[in-house]
This record gives sequence, structure tokens and C-alpha cells, in this order.
Amino acid sequence: MVIYDITKEIFSTKAYPGDPVPEKKSWLSMEKGDVCNLTSLTVGSHSGTHIDAPKHFIANGKSVAEMPLEKCVGICQVVSHSGKLEGEFWKNKVCEITDKLLIRGNASLDVKAAETIVACGIHLVGVEAPTVGDSSCQQQVHKILLENEVVILENLCLDGIQEGQYFLAAQPLKMQGVDGSPVRALLMDKDAFLNLDYFKEK
Repeated sequence: MVIYDITKEIFSTKAYPGDPVPEKKSWLSMEKGDVCNLTSLTVGSHSGTHIDAPKHFIANGKSVAEMPLEKCVGICQVVSHSGKLEGEFWKNKVCEITDKLLIRGNASLDVKAAETIVACGIHLVGVEAPTVGDSSCQQQVHKILLENEVVILENLCLDGIQEGQYFLAAQPLKMQGVDGSPVRALLMDKDAFLNLDYFKEK
């Protein structure tokens, strides 16, 4: 079964302006005579490929430790689109197809798009950009999605991924009280994953 890694490498990915820059520092080193290697990590809760929890923009929203994991794992639809997500996009590609949506390309989510995502019953929306939402309405887009507990998956790398249905795994780290989390986002061929014979052979 082929696994597609759609995660950006965390230390080489440019941090969002104003966010902490990820850093790593040797804490223990076998080269220096220590018994093992151990690394100290400094990352922001929204470094690299990451998930936004409701707490990111909703004062009493759920943290990443409280998010339902079934929203982060399961069958998803990958679509390609650049520009605004207008009526024909939803009519032809999304509604009644999936509850997890990954958008390949430079897609622009405005308030209307966020409202449509909620109305369509989508549980997760993923984008390649470092943040969801058009620059003129980022706060509003985040609030609409997160107050309805739509999982936001940002900073994906979907190069070479064809449109279609896949099995997605993008779980956040279990961190109580935290508003977001880096993830290792993976796609797997849906039919291969759901083929029980594959697992019996293993």
C-alpha cells in the first residue's frame, strides 16, 4: 500500500509572520560522551503542517487534546482549485461527496466559503497555504469554522497528489489546553486501506 506524506518538514518551513521560529538544540550527545542523543525542541503550536483547534480563535473552545479524532482520520476528498471557492466549485466537486476536504492549489476561502463548508457538513478542511482564509477576512473565516468545530489543517504539501478519495490520517499531539498542534499528515489509497485482505496478509 502506498503512503503519501503530505507534511512539510518543520524546521525548513517558513514560520508565519510573528510566530515562533522552530529550533532544535542538542541536549545530550553521544559525540560529547553522553550515553544517548537527546534533542531540545522549540516550536509554535502552529509550526509547519498543523491543525487549528477551536481554542485558537474561540475563547472557551476545545484544545487539541479535546478534539474528536474521528474528524482527523478517515476518508477524504482531494480537489484542485486556485482562486475563490465560488458556487460551481461546491456544486461540481464537494457537497454530498465528503466530510473531509483537502484543497490542492492556491485556494482563497472567504466568509461565504467558510459558511458553505459548515452548511455542507464538512468536518475538516485542509489547505496548502500557511493559514486558511483570504488575507482580508482571516479572523472571520477562522471563527466561522472553529466555532462550528470544523478542523482546520494548514500548510499541507499536496504536490503530485491526484484528485480523488484517500484515507487521511492527521492526528494532533495530545496537549491539554493548547490551541493547535503540528501533525504528520498522511494519505493512503482508499481502496487498498479498506481491503481487509491486505491486513490479513500481514
